Amino acid sequence: MLTVNTVLELQTAVKAWRLAGESIAFVPTMGNLHAGHLQLVNVAKTKADRAVVSIFVNPAQFGVGEDFDSYPRTEQEDQEKLEITGADILFLPPIAEIYAPDAQTTVSVTDISKLYCGASRPGHFNGVATIVCKLFNMVQPTVAVFGLKDFQQLTVIRTLVRDLNMPVQIVGVATVRETSGLAMSSRNGYLTIEEKTIAPLLYQSLITAHDAILAGNRPYPEIERQALRFLQQSGFQPDYFSVCRSSDLKKAGQEDTDLVLLAAARLGKTRLIDNICFWKGT
Repeated sequence: MLTVNTVLELQTAVKAWRLAGESIAFVPTMGNLHAGHLQLVNVAKTKADRAVVSIFVNPAQFGVGEDFDSYPRTEQEDQEKLEITGADILFLPPIAEIYAPDAQTTVSVTDISKLYCGASRPGHFNGVATIVCKLFNMVQPTVAVFGLKDFQQLTVIRTLVRDLNMPVQIVGVATVRETSGLAMSSRNGYLTIEEKTIAPLLYQSLITAHDAILAGNRPYPEIERQALRFLQQSGFQPDYFSVCRSSDLKKAGQEDTDLVLLAAARLGKTRLIDNICFWKGT
């Protein structure tokens, strides 16, 4: 695996691949890699001839008082994992390589970015959209692979690609979970031992709501209220729990069939997100 730190090194390598007629799959990450990230790389390798992985803790998607400075950085361990997984290039740039000191351009996917996590973290998805757009311009991949755990982020990126006519296929990969059901996340390391026993209840609240919807015996607002009450009683500080249309993340009606349940809650100092995407047959 080749590790590069500059855009020039990256583009020199991928240009040679494209001239040789090879396709490129791209996996952008913020590092502190776990089994979920490595699964993205495994999928990427099945989608193209070459797999590029980036590790960049993007300051533009962190708000005031968030954990940019303390976000776990494990670059040496990450490189070793990617070597074993079989990535072709690791792009590991410093901030100055990505953002000019006088940068003036921000990419915004307006409506979707204002909902849910966007409401709780103003500006977050502008930071996501901007860095993804920049990385796509640098790598020029055929395919880009993202986890389904952050379903709103994936929806923002799919909308970005559609609206800007980017020639990139976006592939979503199922969430990888701990044996407890907790969705794997770099931020799970913030949880205390006691909190780790409580955290899987976020996924349990989604399963309970999913089963209630399929049973068809309660309106969605009631299901949402019950889930929020359950989370609060379990020790979480709920942010939101919503039954949405998976296409545009707007509130689902009883007549909608392609659904996603979105949930976010704080447990101690850790903010957890999760979702379940499913088809409700008519």
